[in-house]
Amino acid sequence: MTDTTAQRWVLAARPLGEPTPENFRLESVRIPEPGDGEMLLRVLYLSLDPYMRGRMSATKSYAAPVALGAVMEGGTVAQVLRSNHPDYRAGEFVLSHSGWQTHAVVTPKQILRRLDPAIAPLSTALGVYGMPGFTAWAGLREIGKPKPGETLVVAAASGAVGSAVGQIARLRGARAVGIAGGAEKCAYLRDELGFDAAIDHRAPDFAEQLKAACPNGIDVYFENVGGAVWEAVWPLLNEYARVPVCGLIAHYNDDGYRSGFNGELPVAADRLPALMRSVLTRSLTLRGFIQREFVQHYPEFLREMGGWLRDGQVRYREDIVDGLEHAPEAFIGLLKGRNFGKLLVRVANPA
Repeated sequence: MTDTTAQRWVLAARPLGEPTPENFRLESVRIPEPGDGEMLLRVLYLSLDPYMRGRMSATKSYAAPVALGAVMEGGTVAQVLRSNHPDYRAGEFVLSHSGWQTHAVVTPKQILRRLDPAIAPLSTALGVYGMPGFTAWAGLREIGKPKPGETLVVAAASGAVGSAVGQIARLRGARAVGIAGGAEKCAYLRDELGFDAAIDHRAPDFAEQLKAACPNGIDVYFENVGGAVWEAVWPLLNEYARVPVCGLIAHYNDDGYRSGFNGELPVAADRLPALMRSVLTRSLTLRGFIQREFVQHYPEFLREMGGWLRDGQVRYREDIVDGLEHAPEAFIGLLKGRNFGKLLVRVANPA
C-alpha cells in the first residue's frame, strides 16, 4: 500500500457452512477524496464480531446482508485525515461503521460519536465501552434484571459481551457463573474478573459441574451460544427466570439456523413443544434483542460504564491482531472460539 492507495476486504462469495478465506477478496483502490460536507477517515481499529457471519448470508434477518463485491461491514475507530465539514477537524478520533478497509469517506451521520483517548483507550470504544459493553448492559437492564442474591449464568463469558455481563451482574449483587472454553479462560474469569464460578464447556461432565455451581438454580441466563450449553442450562432455570437471547454462535454456520429466518421450521422443531411447555410451567421469559433497540439509554450506559472503568470495577481484555490483511483469518478463528477477549484488528497507528 502506498500513500495514495487504500486496501479493503470485500465479500467474494457467500459461505456454505463455515467461512473460508475464499469468501473474501483483498482489493487495492485509490484513496477517495471527501466531497462537500464529508470527511476522509483512516481506520485505526476494526472490530470483529460474530454477527458478521449473518451478514455474509443472503437470508432474511434483522439487517440487510453485505452485497457480493461490497466491503465487509464492521465497527471501527478512526482518525479524521481531511475534513470538509465545519464540525470536524483533522486529527480527531471518531467511532464509525467504516468496515474492513484502511480508509473511508463518511458524512457526520455515519459517525457514532467522538472519542477522547484521555477518557478511555481508543480501542475500548469497540469493546467494553462500546457496542459489546452496551449489549451486556442493556440486555441486563431491560431483560435480565438481576437482583441481589440471584444466580446469573452467561455463556461465552470470556468474550467482550460475556465478560461485561458477569461483572455487571456482580455489581448488581448477583452471583455470576461464567461458561468458557478451556482452563485458561475459566481461570481468567475467576481470578481476574471476580466471577463466583467458571465452568469449562469442553469438560466431559460439563452439565454436572454447572449444576453443582448453581445449587439454587439459575435466575438469569444470558444466552450467547446455544447448542450443548443451552441443553445444560435449560433444566436449571428457576421459576420466573429471565433469558436475554443475545446470540447463538454455536449455530451461525448451520443450514437450519439460516433457513429459519425465511420462516422454515428449524432442524430441532420436534423439540419445540417440550421447550414451550417449560416456558409455560416455569413462567420463563425468553426475549431476543438487538442492542440498537435500546439506543435511547446509550448516554446512561456511557456514564455508568465510564465510572466503573475509571474505578477499576469493570476490567476487560483485548485480543489484538496486527494488520488488515489478517482480518479473514482472525474472523474465522473467532467463530471457532480461538480469541481470548474482545477481538480487534489494529489497522494503523494514530498520526
